[in-house]
Amino acid sequence: MYLADYHTHSRVSPDGHASMLEMASAAAAAGLNEICFTDHFEPTEPRTTIPRKAFDWSAQTVEYADVTARWNGPVKLRLGLELGDTPFDAALVERLLGGMPEFDFIIGSVHMLSQKFDHQDLAWIQEPDEETCYAEVEDYLETMLKMARWGKFSVLGHMTLPLRYMNDKRGFRVSMDGYGAEMDTILRTLIENGCGIEVNTSRGVQPLPGARWLKLYHSLGGEIITLGSDAHRPEDVGKGIREGQTLLRECGFSRFCTFEKQKPIWHTL
Repeated sequence: MYLADYHTHSRVSPDGHASMLEMASAAAAAGLNEICFTDHFEPTEPRTTIPRKAFDWSAQTVEYADVTARWNGPVKLRLGLELGDTPFDAALVERLLGGMPEFDFIIGSVHMLSQKFDHQDLAWIQEPDEETCYAEVEDYLETMLKMARWGKFSVLGHMTLPLRYMNDKRGFRVSMDGYGAEMDTILRTLIENGCGIEVNTSRGVQPLPGARWLKLYHSLGGEIITLGSDAHRPEDVGKGIREGQTLLRECGFSRFCTFEKQKPIWHTL
């Protein structure tokens, strides 16, 4: 069994807590074969809706150069990016990406809702009721479809992300099961654009997306798929990766991906 965690954050991310070296050491301790550092890029300043004027790519490249120079462990290291919220301003994102280094892998993700919800981040909204939650889910799906149509990334991340915050963090009982048509359209768009999806294990708490959507992706002919813990601390690296592989097998998949220079490398489940 080849074990790879393809969604991790180091101290380069605003919400990260450890060096890449510490995260790599945690990957080795967890018995992984490979880790990809996917630190955040967003078109706005952290926790604001203020558009960035520039982005400092050197923070990632310097940190990665340090870990590759010092690392002599058994785990393969890759440099990736979590590229968030392109629909906020695609032209701005593309301008900021003009100076980016060569990444092995890029996760496209949506954290912010549209202007209808003042571009608020799902992590910080405090919904008064479930009716509001469902309005946000619908807005999230519309925004995610825009991200999928843009399509300049390797995989779309944590497709059912609202459930992490609305249910796990804020105690609602929201389901995305009623949005099959919307999810079908998003998945078809990704496949047409040569993009895949990830199984985000939420640090071992729950897979995002779950079995229903993974089976749909497989039935539509989707193949490109990665697994990532979304770890922001060393103790969470690798959590849920083994269980995620079991889930993929149960949903009909026979292989998954890692990446090098944004080209998929296939591994048997």
